[in-house]
Amino acid sequence: MKIGTKVNLILIMVFISGIFISGIALSNVLQTKAQDEVSSKALILMQIANSVRDYTNERVQPLLLPKVDTQEQFIPESIPSFTVREVFEKFRKNKEYGNFLYKDATLNPTNLRDKADEFEAEIVERFRKEPGNKSDSGFRTMSGEKLFYSARPFAIQDKSCLRCHTTPELAPKSQIATYGKDNGFGWKLNQVLGAQMVYVPAEDILKTANQSLLLVLAIVGIIFTAIVIIMNQLLRKTVLLRIKKIATVAEQVSVGDMNADFGKQSKDEIGDLAEAFNRMKYSLEIAFNMLNKNQK
Repeated sequence: MKIGTKVNLILIMVFISGIFISGIALSNVLQTKAQDEVSSKALILMQIANSVRDYTNERVQPLLLPKVDTQEQFIPESIPSFTVREVFEKFRKNKEYGNFLYKDATLNPTNLRDKADEFEAEIVERFRKEPGNKSDSGFRTMSGEKLFYSARPFAIQDKSCLRCHTTPELAPKSQIATYGKDNGFGWKLNQVLGAQMVYVPAEDILKTANQSLLLVLAIVGIIFTAIVIIMNQLLRKTVLLRIKKIATVAEQVSVGDMNADFGKQSKDEIGDLAEAFNRMKYSLEIAFNMLNKNQK
């Protein structure tokens, strides 16, 4: 096997090993980065939802509650969670957020549509037991689909909200007529009642990470190919051709051609090798001359 072939094989083996090891590490880094980006977007969505919630409490609810008390038909727009959900559905029409899902996962909601499932209930209980824990994220499977979730606790911080959620007797009659008196009561101020949940298909996160990974690997592959080509050219010009020339001259000297010349060499290791062959050639030439004189 020639030197050039050996060098190329070694480079390819190093490249494959490096790509394999760095690919695994880079894949994990890119997936974490993609999750962080989704979590950041989810946090913004939650903050928007909270702003809508506060606006409904402060500006919309005072206008609608008198009507709720006097009418038999309950007005859902007076409930912040309902407004948040409707606004978010409108927001999802933006292509960038089309796959995002939002839910006020509550342990004891007025509208059972907001009731936390078993998985979400565990998150809410964890928020209750760990007051310092303000966020949670990870993966879960729903209806056979793997989802990435981002969660934050929410609690009632406005006393006006408790009017509809303390006892059935204090709640508007239209609310009782619409939702009944079994759910959504017994809430306490500043108690963690549920979790704001934002879901994104895991496929979207993995797709983004994989696209970034393939792009990085493609760039690394191009750079490696360029390095191999450059190294082969340098190896050929600075080493292989010069060694081949030295070998040709040495072969000529070995058959008695003392006129063969190694030529002028650079001041490097191969130049030192050529100089050593030159000295050997001169020594052989002297030895041949002495041998010829003795024979005469």
